[in-house]
Amino acid sequence: MADSTASSTLRPVPSHEDRPVYVIGGGPGGLAAAYALRAQGVRAVVLEKSDRVGASWRRHYDRLHLHTTRRLSALPGLPMPRAFGRWVSRDNVVRYLEKYAEHHQLEIVTGVEVSRVERAGDSWLLHATGGRELTGSAVVVATGHNHTPRIPDWPGRDAYSGELLHAGDYRDPAPYAGRDVLVVGVGNTGAEIAVDLVEGGAGRVRLAVRTAPHIVRRSTAGWAAQFTGILVRRLPVRLVDALAGPMAKVSVPDLSAQGLPRPGTGLYSRVKEGSIPVQDVGLIDAVRKGRVEIVAAVEGFEEGKVVLADGARIGPDAVIAATGYERALEGMVGHLGVLDGRGRPVVHGGRTPKNAPGLYFTGFTNPISGMFRELALDARKIAKAVARAAGRTRTAG
Repeated sequence: MADSTASSTLRPVPSHEDRPVYVIGGGPGGLAAAYALRAQGVRAVVLEKSDRVGASWRRHYDRLHLHTTRRLSALPGLPMPRAFGRWVSRDNVVRYLEKYAEHHQLEIVTGVEVSRVERAGDSWLLHATGGRELTGSAVVVATGHNHTPRIPDWPGRDAYSGELLHAGDYRDPAPYAGRDVLVVGVGNTGAEIAVDLVEGGAGRVRLAVRTAPHIVRRSTAGWAAQFTGILVRRLPVRLVDALAGPMAKVSVPDLSAQGLPRPGTGLYSRVKEGSIPVQDVGLIDAVRKGRVEIVAAVEGFEEGKVVLADGARIGPDAVIAATGYERALEGMVGHLGVLDGRGRPVVHGGRTPKNAPGLYFTGFTNPISGMFRELALDARKIAKAVARAAGRTRTAG
């Protein structure tokens, strides 16, 4: 297991050795950025709040696999082993991240959480665990899209005495064998957990849906949905919407009778709003056979029951909220004016905010072309931008 707290650098460190680039977060985005910076001759130090790299991946449920292909999910400088198969499992993603850190001898400091980042002249000051104050030439924020679990503040939630947990705390179906479970939210996580529960012997599985999702086959005749996502990413939204509609009617059956009508808005329009399609890993079949029952959205809790949007009251044994995550960047960088109204960075990749030069973000988008692929692209862009800026600084000096 690669759990080093510090490793030697491969290249001579630049003249600003005392001010490395700090990469906040030891997940795939942070590790990729650190390697890409090192490849440009820039010293990068990864700060990870947990005791190991890939912390968020270690917490995911057991059956999770990447929905993107192995070949197109590798980070810069190290292919994923063929033995991992086409759809890489959670455990193998963790193994890969450990190997990545070890293979590239990345400089990683664990057990350090950054609470606030401030501009300090031409440098950046990071306030971290234990009263540490770290000075860096630039900062890459890579704390991840799935940072802090979010459960809606449903009326009556605090008084609800039944079992209520966030999907981030779900591991496997064993504790729910023979039980009545309500999964709330029909994103990829909610859909996959519902299928996992059915296959794992839950007595009854219901899936609460507020807005019908677009559902796509993960792969059709060997053609991965990711390939299409890459091809259409730069096309006009209206064109992709127009193409996706007929394709969906051919590849995905109409589930209106089971409570999942075809969406009224276009697939790519929804992607631009931050809602990527659900990749089918068994949901279509489970819904068609009635093994996963579709119910209305959750409105609240009352007298031990779950109140649905259509007025129905149900009493499941457990409620699993697949209701997403907060990026939780406000405390760290919110004072810098670099977040939009939804708490998302206003720039990502190689671009840096005009009012915060030297501050970069990666991993805060949810691209249709695949998260790992975009993290790899972002890493290279960030590294090139940092190297250019360092070159300009040395020239000016």
